[in-house]
Amino acid sequence: MQNDETDAALLTLLAENARLPVATLARRLGLARTTVQARLDRLENNGTIAGYGVRLGRPAQPRLRATALLSIEPRSGPAVLARLKSLPNVMRVHTTSGRFDMIAEISARTTEELDDTLDRIGEAKGVKSSESLIQLSTKIDRGA
Repeated sequence: MQNDETDAALLTLLAENARLPVATLARRLGLARTTVQARLDRLENNGTIAGYGVRLGRPAQPRLRATALLSIEPRSGPAVLARLKSLPNVMRVHTTSGRFDMIAEISARTTEELDDTLDRIGEAKGVKSSESLIQLSTKIDRGA
């Protein structure tokens, strides 16, 4: 069964506050509680909802965020990825097409910690070059 407009409205409410009780979701959608629960179960089972999480408020967020754009040597992807996994400040890694091969999202509490992480990435065997971008502010955040 494909997701419909009601599913989209339900997902929008959950994106705003994933802790809303089913009864509140049902009231806002104008549906029976059991109908909403059945839809939630279906969305979880079909993988549309992969989980529920916490979005950290400003006091709990790391102060510094950066993106490292990496060019890597041919066939060195697994080794570079293993090195990135070993660095606790590397939060996400994406493979890309185009000028760079990987993008690493980094968070750090201090400039020294950020600098150290960027140095460790640049020193990793298989990394040809890297370019880092410091994120100043977030204007849109639709992720949970």
